[in-house]
Amino acid sequence: MNPQLVVTEEARNFVQMLKSKHGQLIFHLSGGCCDGSTPMCYQESDFLIGSSDRKLGEIEGCSFYIHVNQYEYWKNSQLIIDISNGRGGVFSLESAEGKRFMLQSNILSHDENRP
Repeated sequence: MNPQLVVTEEARNFVQMLKSKHGQLIFHLSGGCCDGSTPMCYQESDFLIGSSDRKLGEIEGCSFYIHVNQYEYWKNSQLIIDISNGRGGVFSLESAEGKRFMLQSNILSHDENRP
């Protein structure tokens, strides 16, 4: 069975660098307007998890949450987190580094599906 959250090696290394600069981090995928479909990265103390957020996994020891409405949309998919050059969400920590986290996906087969 494939894990539902996969992180590229380049993204893992970048998260480690961000942790060394900012301390413990948290990721959130809200599904809201503007940057809502982009994984956002915050200092853990700067973001409050709501009752409508679900923990999907971790990236280098940092929790990754997804809004329940987004989870319903993505629950049959494997989410792949990567990093690239370019400006992402202005409130997300990687933006100051000239980078952005990206979300890619693979649809899980019936045998791999994790509802």
